[in-house]
Amino acid sequence: MKVLQVTSDWKWTGPAEPMLRLALALRERGHDVALAAPEAPSASARSLASEARAAGLAPSLVLSRGRGLALPRDVRDARALRAFRAAQGVELIHAWHTRDHLLAFAATAGRRRETAIVRSVRSADPPSATPWTRWLLGPATDALVCVSPGSAERWRAVRGARPIFGVFGAVDPNRFHLARKDPAVRESLGLKPEHRVVGIVARAQPHRRFDLLLKAAAQLFRVDAAARLVVIGRGTRHAELAQEPATRLGIADRVIFAGYRTDDYPEILRAIDVFTLLVPGSDGTCRALLEAAACGVPAVVSHRGALPELVVHDQTGLVVPETPSALAEAWGALLRDTGRRAALGRAAAERAKRLFVPERFAAEIEAIYAAALRGRG
Repeated sequence: MKVLQVTSDWKWTGPAEPMLRLALALRERGHDVALAAPEAPSASARSLASEARAAGLAPSLVLSRGRGLALPRDVRDARALRAFRAAQGVELIHAWHTRDHLLAFAATAGRRRETAIVRSVRSADPPSATPWTRWLLGPATDALVCVSPGSAERWRAVRGARPIFGVFGAVDPNRFHLARKDPAVRESLGLKPEHRVVGIVARAQPHRRFDLLLKAAAQLFRVDAAARLVVIGRGTRHAELAQEPATRLGIADRVIFAGYRTDDYPEILRAIDVFTLLVPGSDGTCRALLEAAACGVPAVVSHRGALPELVVHDQTGLVVPETPSALAEAWGALLRDTGRRAALGRAAAERAKRLFVPERFAAEIEAIYAAALRGRG
């Protein structure tokens, strides 16, 4: 199969890593996979293009940066994409954003029986079923890929009777796997052996509910002097949404802001005793949660998005209401019960080995591609 993965977002964020991981896994399965993506605005910026190049999949076609629609930029990119499709005999284009999708549609105009279009959507919750979305995600798409089976059901009203699929994300099992906690890593975070740690990976954004996170942490700290909260991530509003509220709540001495991590990120995850996630970010597959599960860290999550599908309640973690008291109680219950916490963590790691691996991810997407091509005739 000759496949072109297309994205107009240059950043190494959101769906960028799942997209690259899929492309590499499809290559391993014998498919001819190319990448169309923008370059970063500066050579020093971490980008999808630089990560892809390091992995041996340099972009075959460089697109303009920008996810909004704009002429004549988009006309140039659509023409370049159309020429590449014709020259390389591309059978299927996989688009990851709305602009990519429209470029793919323009590039295949009049040739839709030759080239299929598959679209991935990264939110578990669909938009309103307007005429625009019904067209774009209906006749303009040969197959729609959602972040989970449950999210596919929620998107079905937008898609109508056309093919729609729900596929869990995947993480690198070579980096994220069950292993002992490194005492030196915990010490580097300012943690002592007696500390019991709740951790979250989230960019500081209003919709990620840092207000709820910190209120729940304050309740936990009142009943457990050894509890700590580790926040991994950054954001332009980090001080406003996370650091300053922690100070106002009087818990700043027990909240550790670990910042954005790269090389030591898996070890930082393993330093956590209980992972938590309240609201999915730009990647609805909730990659950080999958990574924590692969590392054997049980999770406490809300009912948002695909979270209740990724955590099996009372088997790999807990799914609780979105209130400070519910969160604090669930965190505390797992922190106090070492045996239960270890059992849930082992179950999370075993489930991750089955469901959250690139081989399974690529095999399911491969089947979707085949279905899309059959639908094209």
